[in-house]
Amino acid sequence: MEIIPFPHFKIFSFPNFPIFKFLKIMNKTLLVLQREYVTRVKKKSFIILTLLIPFIFAAIALLPAYLATIDDTKDRIIAVFDESELLIGRFDNLDHTHFHFIPREKYDELIENSNNEFYAILYVPANIKEQKEAILTSNTQILLDVKLSIDRSIEKIIEADNRAAIIRESNIPDLEERLVAAKTNITINTIKVGNSGEVKQTSTEIAMGLGYIGGFLIYMFIFMYGTMVMRGVMEEKQNRIVEVIASSVKPFNLMMGKILGVALVGLTQIAIWIFLFTVISMVAQGILFSASDFDPAVAQEMLQQQGMPLAGPQSKAQEIMIWLSNMNFPLIIFSFIFYFFGGYLLYSSMMGAIGAAVDSEEDTQQFILPVTAPLIISIIVLINGIQNPEGPLAFWFSIIPLTSPVMMMVRIPFDPPAWQIALSMFLLVITFMGTVWMAAKIYRTGILMYGKKISYKELWKWLRYNN
Repeated sequence: MEIIPFPHFKIFSFPNFPIFKFLKIMNKTLLVLQREYVTRVKKKSFIILTLLIPFIFAAIALLPAYLATIDDTKDRIIAVFDESELLIGRFDNLDHTHFHFIPREKYDELIENSNNEFYAILYVPANIKEQKEAILTSNTQILLDVKLSIDRSIEKIIEADNRAAIIRESNIPDLEERLVAAKTNITINTIKVGNSGEVKQTSTEIAMGLGYIGGFLIYMFIFMYGTMVMRGVMEEKQNRIVEVIASSVKPFNLMMGKILGVALVGLTQIAIWIFLFTVISMVAQGILFSASDFDPAVAQEMLQQQGMPLAGPQSKAQEIMIWLSNMNFPLIIFSFIFYFFGGYLLYSSMMGAIGAAVDSEEDTQQFILPVTAPLIISIIVLINGIQNPEGPLAFWFSIIPLTSPVMMMVRIPFDPPAWQIALSMFLLVITFMGTVWMAAKIYRTGILMYGKKISYKELWKWLRYNN
């Protein structure tokens, strides 16, 4: 009877019983897993990146929004020469932007003298209604907000004159009120009726957003952690550490322990990111959207000017919460975990085999592109899958195992038929079992081979070895 060491308990190995042989194999795999996990999570690079990345992404997403809330207090004076005399007395000052009307002589003088006290000079031609163009001259690049504000102000004045002319010609006193009353905004609410007859209010936009986020995250995580496995195998092979490990652990146990260890590192990192993103979003919401800075009346007026339905902010937020609550989040979360593991095992096993077969990172170029090409193609067709999740392209890409981790996550928020999800998962399991078997044969042969340029013909020869 042989005692096998394990960090927390001991397993007694009886060679005549298969169950104990299996436990012995799993014990060694778990030892490799533990070494891989502990070694990686203790690295300073892992700790720093894990803590910094959420703050970096939050800064990229929230900093522009925060800066947009800061008022621009710099006063600007714009000289206006209105040759049409259409804007005189009707051109209101904007926030921190003031307009000063000048005669022709002053305009010519300012144009000739580039150094003047005005921020810009606006020329409105006499035939502005027909020409529909004005000229804004400045020594510096005009701010987009200033340009658009002037553009909208002139448009509103001309539209008001044209509307008044039409009313006078039609000789209908209340025509303007009728035109305002005729303006209609339509909101389409989507309702989903389940198989048992339950009715739920849904949102296509939210389903598209969840599908895009889920598919992109699967792509990013598979690529990132799969590459981590390949580089880890290459480093151990180049440093000859694997020769020491292989003396006591079979190559298959070594490969599976490394793959599962990196997967556990990934899950740890994702869990920390989710926690940090949740905390950051709650803090950011309190800073950017505090109740004291929000005026419902102003929001209603802005919605009306944009031609949007006059739903209050609170009711709109409640509507979004209803949409989110009606999403099948248990299925979405389960599918995300399954396709993350399935896709990761599929691609990381192949990348691990590549790392074992080559001697340097330069040699991986001829092998890595064919392996990752389906994953890259799946992210390219992701937009098509969001726009038409029931189309033939989205269907077949969600069934084919090499692309299903990304594309099926795009379709899951749209509730595809259960048989399609089951078929996709079944084929993914069968495929990654096959790839793990093939990768193990390549790994077993290539991990201790040095100084030889590997070709596809050589890899095929390794796959045909019996031992």
